[in-house]
Amino acid sequence: MMGPRSLTGAEPEAAMNPPHRSSNSHDVRPSTESLQKNNSSNSGVILDISALKMAEVDSEVPPLPPRYRFRDLLLGDQTFPNDDRVQVEFYVNENTLKERLKLFFIKNQRSSLRIRMFNFFLKILTCVLYIVRVSLDDSTAVNCNPCTAICHNNSRTNTTESLKINWDLIFWVNRHECVWAIQVTVALIGFLETMLITYLSYKGNIWEQIFKICFILEMINTVPFIITIFWCSLRNIFVPVFLNCWLAKGALENMINDFHRAIQRTHSAMFNQVVILICTLLCLVFTGACGIEHLERAGKPLSIFYALYFCIVTFSTVGYGDVTPKIWPSQLLVVILICVALVVLPLQFEELAYLWMERQKLGGNYSRHRAQTEKHVVLCVSSLKIDLLMDFLNEFYAHPRLQDYYVVILCPTEIDIQVRRILQIPLWSQRVIYLQGSALKDQDLMRAKMDDAEACFILSSRNEVDRTAADHQTILRAWAAKDFAPNCPLYVQILKPENKFHVKFADHVVCEEEFKYAMLALNCVCPATSTLVTLLVHTSRGQEGQLSPENWQKMYGRCSGNEVYHIRLCDSKFFGEYDGKSFTYASFHAHKKYGVCLIGVKREDNKSILLNPGPRHIMAAADTCYYINITKEENSAFIFKQEEKHSKGLSVSGLYDAPSRLPVHSIIASMVDQATSYGTVAIDLQNPDPPEESGKLTLPTENGDGSRRPSIAPVLEIADSSAILPCDLLSDQSEDETNQSDEEGSVGSDFVKGYPPNSPYIGSSPTLCHLLPQKAPFCCLRLDKGCTHSSFVDAKAYGFKNKLIIVSAEMAGNGLYNFIVPLRAYYRPRKELNPIVLLLDNAPDNHFLEAICCFPMVYFMAGTIDNLDNLLQCGIIYADNLVVVDKESTMCAEEDYMADAKTIVNVQTMFRLFPSLSIITELTHPSNMRFMQFRAKDCYSLALSKLEKIERDKGSNLAFMFRLPFAAGRVFSISMLDTLLYQSFVKDYMIAIARLLLGLDTTPGSGYLCVMKITEEDLWIRTYGRLFQKLCSSSAEIPIGIYRTESHMFSTSESKDSYAQSQVSINVEHGEEQRERRDAWKEKVAHRNSTASDQSEHPLLRKKSMQWARRLSRKSAKPPSRTERISQQRLNLYRRSERQELSELVKNRMKHLGLPTVGYDEMNDHQNTLSYVLINPPPDTMLELNDIVYIIRSDPLAHMPEDSQVGQARGSRNQQEFGTETRDETHL
Repeated sequence: MMGPRSLTGAEPEAAMNPPHRSSNSHDVRPSTESLQKNNSSNSGVILDISALKMAEVDSEVPPLPPRYRFRDLLLGDQTFPNDDRVQVEFYVNENTLKERLKLFFIKNQRSSLRIRMFNFFLKILTCVLYIVRVSLDDSTAVNCNPCTAICHNNSRTNTTESLKINWDLIFWVNRHECVWAIQVTVALIGFLETMLITYLSYKGNIWEQIFKICFILEMINTVPFIITIFWCSLRNIFVPVFLNCWLAKGALENMINDFHRAIQRTHSAMFNQVVILICTLLCLVFTGACGIEHLERAGKPLSIFYALYFCIVTFSTVGYGDVTPKIWPSQLLVVILICVALVVLPLQFEELAYLWMERQKLGGNYSRHRAQTEKHVVLCVSSLKIDLLMDFLNEFYAHPRLQDYYVVILCPTEIDIQVRRILQIPLWSQRVIYLQGSALKDQDLMRAKMDDAEACFILSSRNEVDRTAADHQTILRAWAAKDFAPNCPLYVQILKPENKFHVKFADHVVCEEEFKYAMLALNCVCPATSTLVTLLVHTSRGQEGQLSPENWQKMYGRCSGNEVYHIRLCDSKFFGEYDGKSFTYASFHAHKKYGVCLIGVKREDNKSILLNPGPRHIMAAADTCYYINITKEENSAFIFKQEEKHSKGLSVSGLYDAPSRLPVHSIIASMVDQATSYGTVAIDLQNPDPPEESGKLTLPTENGDGSRRPSIAPVLEIADSSAILPCDLLSDQSEDETNQSDEEGSVGSDFVKGYPPNSPYIGSSPTLCHLLPQKAPFCCLRLDKGCTHSSFVDAKAYGFKNKLIIVSAEMAGNGLYNFIVPLRAYYRPRKELNPIVLLLDNAPDNHFLEAICCFPMVYFMAGTIDNLDNLLQCGIIYADNLVVVDKESTMCAEEDYMADAKTIVNVQTMFRLFPSLSIITELTHPSNMRFMQFRAKDCYSLALSKLEKIERDKGSNLAFMFRLPFAAGRVFSISMLDTLLYQSFVKDYMIAIARLLLGLDTTPGSGYLCVMKITEEDLWIRTYGRLFQKLCSSSAEIPIGIYRTESHMFSTSESKDSYAQSQVSINVEHGEEQRERRDAWKEKVAHRNSTASDQSEHPLLRKKSMQWARRLSRKSAKPPSRTERISQQRLNLYRRSERQELSELVKNRMKHLGLPTVGYDEMNDHQNTLSYVLINPPPDTMLELNDIVYIIRSDPLAHMPEDSQVGQARGSRNQQEFGTETRDETHL
């Protein structure tokens, strides 16, 4: 030790080094040489300590101890700027030889795997050497007893001598020198490895290491060979080397574990257990065969092959008995092996069975090889119900090109019993794989091979009470899937619109509440829009109802097969000839010639789809055409007829001017060769090539006299502004703005057009709407309470000109905003705006009121539909439509299908109290639609129920379509729109088209869905094809379907006397049926301005329908007896009293509330009518009175002149006046 030295100018370096303390001090400082040596090491860490400098350099006072200098450094003393840096090495314990060996042999994954593999092959080598020694063994030459050195003769002269045990043959063998040398070498290596591993694994208890079975077996098989190196006389001693098979089994298990750690992948536990079981069986058989063969040497020798044969026969419980052990030692060994097998094998099988059951619950893994060679999609759900599964599978596999896809279901819950039964059906068992796991775990996503999937569908659980929490789970699943597989397309279903922007990155997103409320809103102005959209997004071949004797069911079922398809114009036979022609020209002629309805187009340089862009849109070869047809063009066959047909000597007048051309004879949309050609359409045409001058059409003639109808003009190839009449919307706008009467002006003259200033959530599409010039105060939005601005307390006091639309909901969610916007869109004429009343169970918050206060004639009221007073106060007797929204609190029930019980019963009550009211109901489960407007003794409804069962047995995806409430658009379930997300995998444009049809998105230049009603003045058009031409030529509108209502008498099991209570006497004579129909039409003409629900007041009895209903219902056709007639009369009297009782109840409540009873007409019901939707009917379909035609009207703002946009600018200016606080409270 160096003592402290003085700091002088001659020794500056010494001043930089701290002094060393005495040897008995704990604060020993390293020298300069040690510091430099440590600084050169790469594993050290530099610890900075500020050195202290003395106040006077020439002073001889020794420096302060290190602890004081460190304390001064903490206190901020900077008088000594020099540093002492000390290098500190961490984990120095790993530098020892033992730790390095442990790291190599045990801890390191890859090196330990190599050691395990080496050990495994070493043990296998010892077993092979044992077999070689046995095959080379000659028991007659054994001479190895060192004590006697006497060779025993192994020859046997008789059977009695053979039963004598020669113990020397058990303890001594004949081992060749080369075999001995190899076995000694292998034993020495194994012994050294075992001792090294035992030393490295030692943890303080040596006996625990010694008494391990593997250590004992290793010592038994290695120590004797090592001893023979030093004692040559023991070289032929028997060593049970075959026991090394058990050590090889243990090495294989360890090797598999290290292999999983090394490659960072895990095989299933089932695979590991199967390997262990197989190894256990092999070890038992090998041990038994080698042991019996060796012991039998002392009696009657047995070859290794026969010993192996005996063991296999014994362990398989066959037991032929042709080979048996002869001496008691080998027999004892067999007993021991059987006892060991009875203990070990059941444990192995139990573990295997447990893992198998767990595998059935978890579903195992999706094969990596299959994922790389086959295509699959992943379906992520929180809970899987049988209805959801079947809807997905039926819709997904309905497309021909998806037949070879696999569906991997990833669900965190255990598989349901019903789902398990379905997945065991051979149709699905080979293509659907169920995996229990979470989408938030990478291990489960790896099991599902998400990174190799073609798509991932993430569905929300709509049956949850807290739908916001269900959305949050869906959002996390989407994020996890995107993080794990960024290139996998995501198809996400979200429930609430305010959560939609969190999954905006997904390829396709369907917001349930947006579509639900938009469809409910359009159902009020465009009847059965929900049925129209549902049929369009379901895959069907149009074969439903074709075996029914009812004509309406045949036509309705055939037209339900129409779907939306797309094709490039240059690749299309349908539209290729219309390159350079106007859109309306192409749409009309394609429908006339091929029966397809062109509804939209998309430019190559524009991503937006335009529905009916109008006649000014010129078709280009690169355009993508969207059309409605039974099947897509690629699956269609074109059959042209060249011969000329005449009927009854009368020439067929051509539709084209060219005299040599023949008109279209027929358009047949049918499925051709169902077994071989899926969805093929046969088109029967007479005129394959259109004439050059096809711009002029010979107008249809009447009575063959050649007289023209000037009202139907030809559809021009190129748009002519003067030839296109202004549509009703524009005329209504001009009338509203300039020619309004004083009375009308008081209602709508103060409305402006603009964009709603307050959106309740992020991601809502901006829509130009009718708005109030100033925001309405919140107090004025309350319908049943007066305020300082208005004293009205009920709907009657407001004096609305149009019928009300009442919406019953549990709470004012953001989805209700999408109910109001389509009904207040700018293209709705002001004089047709219906007041909207929101009947809410819970009062809305100010955030929702801020969003709706800018819309005209929108009110709310707190109440429920099961309270008659609330219904009367909100003006139900003045309402045309009542929309009942499914309540979130009732979606979750102990029994799934009971979730709709309260809604169904409440709607049935209103159906009885207000028969003339059009009630539109949303249900959770589509199967519950059969209870809507339920009549227990209605034979026709029972017949429809049997028809639904027949269609379901045929595998139809639309078995519920013939239910009358669904066909009429009175009920729908949002789960029907799940297929919209599934179809988007094949048709990526379906969501965009559905949003445009429902008014959720408004693309500039794109049209919108509306309806027109066929009145008596329009019946001269006669056919749907002529109506198509008239709409295209006059107002550039594209019809896409018909909503038809027919009078129908629903027969019951009661006698004919039961119809005496009907409003109109019914004549069942076939000869008077036409006269009754004409009388009914005359009655309906007087009410043609009413809504679609007021279609018919005089029901007609169709004999064919009654016969069919009675036949399917198996009702007796015998005339009623006298007793039955008397009971029926009593029943009629009871029914009259019941109806009168309901009427008196309603009127008394109205009087109690101070409401006039004049508007209540309890007898004006329409229970004897049926309505249905015909999508893209054939051109020769006859029009009927009161038909409602769905049309896509072109955007009136697409080609407006500059001076016509003054009103729009004025609306925008008003919007800016009260829009200063827009979007300041957007709900996240």
